[in-house]
Amino acid sequence: MKRQVSHKWPIALFTIGVFMAGLDNGIISAALTTIYTSFDVSPAWGAWTVTLYTLGIAISVPVIGKLSDNYGRKKLFIIEVLLFGIGSYLVAISPNFTILLVARFIQAIGGGGIFIIGSSYVLATMPKQHHGKVLGLLGGMHGISAVIGPNIGAIILHLTGNWHWLFYINIPIAIFLIIMGWIKLDEVSEPSEARLDTKGVILLSFTIIAFMLGITNINSEQLFTSIISLDVLPFIIGGFLSLLFFLSHEKALEYRGGDPIIAYSLLQKQSFRLTLLLGFLSGGFLATIIFIPSYVQQVLQVAPENAGFWLTPLAIASGIGAGLGGYLTDKIGAIKTIITSGFIGFTGFVLFHSFVDGFLLFVIASTLAGVGLGFLLGAPLNVLISESAKKDQLGTSLGTLSLIRQVGLTLFPTLFASFITTGVIKIEPRIQATFGKSMLELGEHEKGAEYSYIIEEINQLEDPYIQSQLLDLTAKVMNTGFQSMFLAAMLVAVTVVAVSAFIYLKNSE
Repeated sequence: MKRQVSHKWPIALFTIGVFMAGLDNGIISAALTTIYTSFDVSPAWGAWTVTLYTLGIAISVPVIGKLSDNYGRKKLFIIEVLLFGIGSYLVAISPNFTILLVARFIQAIGGGGIFIIGSSYVLATMPKQHHGKVLGLLGGMHGISAVIGPNIGAIILHLTGNWHWLFYINIPIAIFLIIMGWIKLDEVSEPSEARLDTKGVILLSFTIIAFMLGITNINSEQLFTSIISLDVLPFIIGGFLSLLFFLSHEKALEYRGGDPIIAYSLLQKQSFRLTLLLGFLSGGFLATIIFIPSYVQQVLQVAPENAGFWLTPLAIASGIGAGLGGYLTDKIGAIKTIITSGFIGFTGFVLFHSFVDGFLLFVIASTLAGVGLGFLLGAPLNVLISESAKKDQLGTSLGTLSLIRQVGLTLFPTLFASFITTGVIKIEPRIQATFGKSMLELGEHEKGAEYSYIIEEINQLEDPYIQSQLLDLTAKVMNTGFQSMFLAAMLVAVTVVAVSAFIYLKNSE
């Protein structure tokens, strides 16, 4: 008699693993300044702790997805968690900043594939009618961890007074996952004898590195000028050329009967390409959510110590949205669920753009935006992309989707930051036009003055009435930048609905 396979332990282990890995990129943001000071590096260099982690995830997800298809998900899960644990330990004990950056990259290689492995395991082993529910759970953990990461980091830093504990805390969790994964996970695929597409891995990695470096070098204050600069354009051109070489290689390898990292036949499917477009747009959804804490402080004038309270509904809504999105995916299908997410997100962004003026409307808007985001981060996109793939391509397809989402999550913040920077640039001229040129002296900062510097200058004024007037005017000017961001987010939501509707109509023919 065939043994009944239980999915309770696999689901629990993958959920914990996804939460652990997703938490880490947010949790470090609470201690970035402390880490810069600890190693005596500039903020520009310090930002590489985040950039390298993002880059490592982008490189690893399609490769890990392919390896999990070929060599088994149990082995890859244990290896990924082991790498993440080793990377966390090396970060915590780093004697210098160079070692810390290397350790962060190791962390990313380990953490990047856990969500992909867990999702492909679900799609490969569980009944189709349960895919949405379980993928919604994994997506919910992924989304919630990203939102609450900074708050948890702040709590750990406050309790311990030591940024190293942000990474030590990962080690016992990783040990638990490795031991229980070895005991409780079943290997659900036979190892493939196909050789790893090493040339494809190298070309894909170079493509991702070139694009990511180009995008991260874009100066949001001078968006169009920086795009054609030597810090950006050569990397973008190099990325496109490398992408063409990669696609040509993958096509030739598949034609010869080889085993490419990303099957060219998959990329030829219109449904697969359109789902990747939706994945890219989901990065725009998430990028908008990332800027909402700044909106709370700079437009609604909420003190930083109270901002976490305002953002709690957003985090909860993201988790609920992921679970609800999974439930709807099982009930009405992936496409209809994605269309619903677009409408819900659009409504939330409209409220942010035109109506939010206090806590109640903010909660309503952030709840709608969070639910819409949760839908997209959860089950429907993963289910939709899997419908274009064969069973031995599930990890590959999910890894490619995750990579494209990461590209969107890298590009959209640069665009949104340019909108907000435009608002900052307008503050001093508006103040001088309203109150006179001598009201606020920003010295040599001129139009490049940072928001925090402007607020510091205003708070030093002795007249509380004038101070209040200037803060109100600053909030109104900053809102113009955020309105542009929310308008762009509305266009993203509309595009999500339009692309999804097109897929639905094509599938109905």
